[in-house]
Amino acid sequence: MDEPRVGEVRTGTVTEITRSHVSVAVDGMPGTVSRLEGSWRRPWGAVVEELAVGRRIAVGVTAVEPDLRLSLAAAEDPGLHAFLGSLRPGRRLSGRVAAIERFGVFVDLDEGPGHPAYPGVGFVTVPELSWRHFDDPADVVTVGDRVTGEFLQFDTWNGEARLSLRALLPDPLKAFAREHEVGRVLRGVVTKVVPFGVFVRVADGVEGLLPSADGCVGDRVAVVLRDVDLGRRRVLFSPGPTL
Repeated sequence: MDEPRVGEVRTGTVTEITRSHVSVAVDGMPGTVSRLEGSWRRPWGAVVEELAVGRRIAVGVTAVEPDLRLSLAAAEDPGLHAFLGSLRPGRRLSGRVAAIERFGVFVDLDEGPGHPAYPGVGFVTVPELSWRHFDDPADVVTVGDRVTGEFLQFDTWNGEARLSLRALLPDPLKAFAREHEVGRVLRGVVTKVVPFGVFVRVADGVEGLLPSADGCVGDRVAVVLRDVDLGRRRVLFSPGPTL
């Protein structure tokens, strides 16, 4: 049989059971199910009690390099695993905001099965919510909002479709780079003070570092544009004339 591939559900033989992991051989290849990939529905203790060395079990393949990593949770929901495995980067998925956490936003997708443990199969990490600065995900979306995001990847660990809302929005930094040449004097507001300088917002969604500068949040300052690095999404300023 072909070598295991990420996203597949395969059958293997249990070779070892410990408190931290279960070893499973899939077509002769040694693989590991970690405690975190045991089940979305049951505690680890209940999972391992049902297993025995030599038993044939279904496992989902979550990684093949550098080692074969397996998931019992994925095998519990093959329909979800198959749906997520069928998605390709760039596809647009829509749904309803189901829950907002400090680490991101769960989206209940219009298509595909539901998630057995989480509020939604779609998930948007904080950086992918918006190009613009915000302090709380709730500043960008609210529960119940209809959203559309671009599919980024299949999170095999959590059984999620990672989405980006900002990928479908205009990038303010690209527009800023087109319209502002290096050496231009700009006026802005200090948004953050750090040990190595201050960050200054000079346009909606565009902030940059003014190194070795003092100031307080809210101060209005003049700066000179030194560099815009689109790849690293970094803007660098030097001091401008005193306002």
